Amino acid sequence: MNPSAPSPKRRWRRVAIALLSLALLGAGGYFAWSKYLAKPDEASGYQFTSISRGDIEDVVTATGMLQPRDYVDVGAQVSGQLKKIHVEVGSEVKAGELLAEIDPIVLQSRVDATRAQLRNLRAQLMQRESDRRLADLQLRRQRNLMAEDATTADALQTAEATQLGAQAQVEALKAQIDQTESNLRADEANLNYARIYAPITGTVVSITARQGQTLIASQQAPVILRVADLSTMTVQTQVSEADVSRLTLGMDAYFTTLGGEGRRWRGTLRKIEPTPVVQNNVVLYNALFDVSNPEQALMTQMTAQVFFVVAAARDALLVPMSAFSTAAPRVTRTAAGGNAAGGGEARPSRPRGPASGTAGPRHRTVRVAAADGTLQERRVEVGVSNRVQAQVLSGLEEGDRVVSGAALRTDAPAAARRTPRL
Repeated sequence: MNPSAPSPKRRWRRVAIALLSLALLGAGGYFAWSKYLAKPDEASGYQFTSISRGDIEDVVTATGMLQPRDYVDVGAQVSGQLKKIHVEVGSEVKAGELLAEIDPIVLQSRVDATRAQLRNLRAQLMQRESDRRLADLQLRRQRNLMAEDATTADALQTAEATQLGAQAQVEALKAQIDQTESNLRADEANLNYARIYAPITGTVVSITARQGQTLIASQQAPVILRVADLSTMTVQTQVSEADVSRLTLGMDAYFTTLGGEGRRWRGTLRKIEPTPVVQNNVVLYNALFDVSNPEQALMTQMTAQVFFVVAAARDALLVPMSAFSTAAPRVTRTAAGGNAAGGGEARPSRPRGPASGTAGPRHRTVRVAAADGTLQERRVEVGVSNRVQAQVLSGLEEGDRVVSGAALRTDAPAAARRTPRL
């Protein structure tokens, strides 16, 4: 055995060192080639979104409040003590059903007094008619005697005056009777008003008076309770002056309520009130629409988040609005061959048309990822759009990947990558 020959252990160590050196040299060479010699990956600096199908709506949002469409504030037409209330809040009533009673003693006494006065006048009328008949007989006798020249002209004239006076007294009493009968009808009506009946079929939603309370109806009718038909509710929505021009009568609308688990209630815009309401220097217009409420799940004074549908598309190709803002800038060349922008810089053209709405199809530019990893600009036709997405009418296919934003740099400091809180 040759003592100068290397041992197997030392030989394997040399082989491992050689292999490790080759690996390090290969990795370094690949890094240098990919960083300085290889063609850069254009798509690596962007985020992408795939074109997919879905529903899109362009809506005007507002906050509203629910009220019954048909309701009546039931009041008292006569003064007196509220003797009895026959219903309570939540009671279902039908038209003509007794709701409350006012103490009728004073009103009944007026009716009795008027009836007694009427009987007295009718008795006086009987007496005056008797006097008139006697005056008629005396006048006829005086005329017969005057025809035979058996009386004087003075006696005939006295008989004529007496007959006319008796007739006038009869007519005056008849007028007093008519007036008293009219007063009796009014007193009887007031007596009937002491019993308050439901004017419509519905639900008692509020009671503002209390049993035993004295009601004074001399100047205005005091409200006792409110009866409302809850089968149809009206949504009173306040729309800002910036959005009211986008509303049209008959357009679709829907709303959700707090705790409604996302359930949508739908209706159509019925009315836009022309007089605004100013709150904290903000001009708001009331927009009203009705919604059916057969189950009475909607209640008075509920808050509604309302959406007026300006335009909508179903099962449409959708592209994010951020894809339009990441399109490559356009450079406008001058006649001399230079850039139109000062200093020779290229400035991105601003997208024309509103960010949302349906002012007709519009053409926009997006950047699409090709199969070889490059980016291609493509002109697309846009339909319905909102602040988040837009409907693609032509220019893109389902599954196409478009640039939606710049990719976050992994080598940037953590503080720079952190999204600031608003």
